[in-house]
Amino acid sequence: MKPKEIREAGIPVGKPLRWAQMGLGEASKSGLKKDQIFERLQAIAARPAEFVNDPIFGAVARAILEEPVVLPFQEREKPAPYRQWGADLDDLSLDQMRNACRLPVAVAGALMPDAHVGYGLPIGGVLATRNAVIPYAVGVDIACRMKLTITDIPVKELQTQKQHLIHVLEEQTRFGVGASFRKPHDHAAMDEDWSVTALTKRLKEKARNQLGTSGSGNHFVEYGVFRLNQPDLGLSAGEYLAILSHSGSRGSGAEVAAYYSQLAKESRPELPAELKNLAWLDLDSEAGQEYWAAMNLMGQYAAANHAVIHREMVRALKAKVLVDVENHHNFAWKETHLGEELIVHRKGATPAGQGVLGVIPGSMASPAYVVRGLGQPDSLLSASHGAGRAMSRTQATKTFRWKDVRHLLEEAGVTLVSAGIDENPRVYKDIREVMKAQEDLVEIVGQFDPKIVKMAPEGEKAED
Repeated sequence: MKPKEIREAGIPVGKPLRWAQMGLGEASKSGLKKDQIFERLQAIAARPAEFVNDPIFGAVARAILEEPVVLPFQEREKPAPYRQWGADLDDLSLDQMRNACRLPVAVAGALMPDAHVGYGLPIGGVLATRNAVIPYAVGVDIACRMKLTITDIPVKELQTQKQHLIHVLEEQTRFGVGASFRKPHDHAAMDEDWSVTALTKRLKEKARNQLGTSGSGNHFVEYGVFRLNQPDLGLSAGEYLAILSHSGSRGSGAEVAAYYSQLAKESRPELPAELKNLAWLDLDSEAGQEYWAAMNLMGQYAAANHAVIHREMVRALKAKVLVDVENHHNFAWKETHLGEELIVHRKGATPAGQGVLGVIPGSMASPAYVVRGLGQPDSLLSASHGAGRAMSRTQATKTFRWKDVRHLLEEAGVTLVSAGIDENPRVYKDIREVMKAQEDLVEIVGQFDPKIVKMAPEGEKAED
């Protein structure tokens, strides 16, 4: 018999089919004809429990009973509603958002004006689900985060003390895949219970060694000028020297994301190819509870990571902190929307509830903004997390050389300490246009203009 004929008898592909093939010779030796073998396999496929002790095909029956039952994918009768901000979004991002809204656990969505293609949910995508968390809708870099520290250092020192500022930046931070400190930093986050899952317990020492580092990709630490046009944040109007950082939960967060994303995929074999990266974990399942605990721990760790960077830089600069503003933008929150508690995934999106402060960056040569949320319910209380890429990393590396964009840095008065060409200003959308597209989501409190920028050196693999 050919494999096709075995499948026609109802034997599933995989171990059952392989055991059936191995039993064909023995079946023939026992005197069974082809049609009798076919009938026996049909019976096994229909009632495997009755044939577990069959002398020839018992292994087939046992393999069928061990195989997980794959039920047909049941998508929503009508896709969950979502609203889009921004008019120039690419078709692939729109397709990813529409696909996410087909999930049976999806309730509502929103697409931010900086959206671009990601894994499963687009970056800039917001999705509310019922009793389910989607690891890839949180993102690979769990709890990727912004932090702005406004200091009492005179703005003029960006010029008069430039080399000292750069020296402190390079001494007090580390960049790149696997970046760590020989002498680990301390932070209360390392005293949390890292045994919430077996994986996080194993990752604790790695996390400790990487505390205070910034990774690669679009992660950065910058000095710049923060401008307030009117009194706010407890400060007078004026210009301040500030430190801005962008990074997440480093290697530990990446391992948590990879492990639970794969677990989610394995638990949803019914998902069609275009939805596999949107596989979810039920929150009342053991795996769902584990991921939720690990994700929240990575959130605490990411916040600690930024706290250490800013603490050590401020200490080395002998400066005083006037104000801190910070937020996650790759995370999931339990929130009440549409009259029920939902899980709101913000993958590359900033929380923007009424009065909530956040930071939305542009590029190394364009402004970042401190914003205050306006509480727009249609956006699920969200806003963009940045300008958004206009070009992939691969295309950027093929297209640009530093000589092509150096003038943009000079015009912006930016000193670039290090970065990859795939992070040059021309690979990003215009942050001013992005902000204009979301005027109903956030109000601008103040503007940060980068002046000294450090990212991972050329050639580092992106982690964002």
